[in-house]
Amino acid sequence: MAFMKKIGIIWRCANLYRTQKFEPLGINCYQYSYILNVCANPGISQDKLARAIFIHKSNAARQLSVLEEKGFIERQADVNDKRSLLVYPTQKAIDAVPKIRSVLKEWNELLFKDFDENEKQILEDVTDKLCERAKEMADKIGGDGEY
Repeated sequence: MAFMKKIGIIWRCANLYRTQKFEPLGINCYQYSYILNVCANPGISQDKLARAIFIHKSNAARQLSVLEEKGFIERQADVNDKRSLLVYPTQKAIDAVPKIRSVLKEWNELLFKDFDENEKQILEDVTDKLCERAKEMADKIGGDGEY
C-alpha cells in the first residue's frame, strides 16, 4: 500500500474518532482547528487563518460562517482594511479548547499505545521532515499562499 494512502486512512480514522467526540460540543472534525487557531491568535485575519491551517480561503470563509452561527467566533471588519475580516473567539470557543485538546491527546495516546519512546521520536522526526517538505511544496503551488 502506498505511503500517502496509509496517511489518508489514518486521517479518515482520526476524523471518525473526532467527529464522535466533538459532537457534544456542536462541532465537526474539521472545525476544531479553526477554534484552536482563533483562540491562540484572537483578531487573526480570515485570510491568515486560512493560510495557517492550509485551507483555501473560500472554504475557511464557509467554515467560519458556520462557527459564527453556532456562537464560537465573531468576525469584524479590520479598521485598517475594510476588505479584511478579523476573527475573534467567543467564550464558547474558549470553553471548548480544553475538551478539544483532551480529545486530540486521547487519540494520540490510543494511536501510539504500543510504541516505545524511541519509535515515537523517530516517527515524530520523520513526520516533521515530511510536514516541512509538504509546506514548501504547498507554498510553491499556492504562489501567494492561497490554498
